Amino acid sequence: MKLANATVLITGANRGLGLAFAREALARGARKVYAAARDPSSVTLPGVVPIQLDVTKPEDIAAAARDYPDVTLLINNAGIAATGGFLSDSSVASAQAHFDTNVFGPLRLTQAFAPVLAAHGGGAILNVLSIASWINGPLLGVYGMSKSAAWAMTNGTRIELHDQHTQVLALHVGFIDTDLTRGLDVPKLAPEAVVCTALDALEAGASEVLADDVTRRVHAGLSADPAVYLQALDR
Repeated sequence: MKLANATVLITGANRGLGLAFAREALARGARKVYAAARDPSSVTLPGVVPIQLDVTKPEDIAAAARDYPDVTLLINNAGIAATGGFLSDSSVASAQAHFDTNVFGPLRLTQAFAPVLAAHGGGAILNVLSIASWINGPLLGVYGMSKSAAWAMTNGTRIELHDQHTQVLALHVGFIDTDLTRGLDVPKLAPEAVVCTALDALEAGASEVLADDVTRRVHAGLSADPAVYLQALDR
């Protein structure tokens, strides 16, 4: 998948990582960038096409697939991240909200745009995941659960879309310096660096990209003894 002359749709593109994806897609020569947000008036980057899209609303997703049939790259970036573990009174409601945005949103978008991508020879899907797909703890419990599910969905849809030649790339990364992590006192990556690493991997034909050293260490620890996922994310 090459960005030059691609038509890209990015969810949550009005700020943070999504905005960085939009800027870099333009810089790499994308023919068109659809910058999706719940409020399209919040998209102010010159050169993109702002579109209204709430990933929790199936009708918005269906309309996007109908109205933008030229898309060749879908970037599932929109997400939410609230702190909290599993034993609080609000954990079930929080998990439902996380799954609506972080799992069911990308899944519905994948379903809706799979035929669109097939019509252009396959195209690609990039799903923004996390090291929290693999490790968890009280700080980001339900968020991590949603990202684990999104990782499973990414791996499954990659297999299902193989025969139509759609590249599916999983982006795993640690904490990024965006509004999503504003309240967390942890080392953070610049969104621009994450985007460049991710798009380099996409253009190289990769299926998975580990965007920083901590993510690579966690990934290596999945087969360690004891395995890294037996330890809490925030310890």
